[in-house]
Amino acid sequence: FEGYASLFGIADLGKDVVMPGAFADSLARRGPSEIRMLWQHDAGQPIGRWLSIAEDPRGLKVRGKLNLAVERARDVHALIKDGAVDGLSIGFRVERARAERPTGLRRLEKLDLWEISIVTFPMLPGARVGAVKAVPRPLAATIRSCVHRLFDPPRRAFAR
Repeated sequence: FEGYASLFGIADLGKDVVMPGAFADSLARRGPSEIRMLWQHDAGQPIGRWLSIAEDPRGLKVRGKLNLAVERARDVHALIKDGAVDGLSIGFRVERARAERPTGLRRLEKLDLWEISIVTFPMLPGARVGAVKAVPRPLAATIRSCVHRLFDPPRRAFAR
């Protein structure tokens, strides 16, 4: 699946605004393999891995893979496919920020990214899963379907 875990220049529900370039050092230092994919920010529930994480002009674009050998990941996949869950949320440590007095916003300029979670309610409402692939059909089901089509052709009604 893929989506945006953060959007630049948009205030979240806690009045934090992530600035472009905020993740650059952290991503260069860690890379996607060192940033965990969790369910609801629970360190006890890893559910997959990130294949790519990169800043683009819009925000932090992510592409990840759920580990379907994990029961919770299968549940999450089903919820995403059904549209019941689609939020993404970042877990980080602030390295540099500045507060704006009149607006009450906090501009996050440099972040140490630790994890990205799939969540029910993201702090940044626009941080969402944008696309998800279907689970590949098991080989046995594919073979059964092919055998059925080869040896049990559909019955046709003949006009008399």
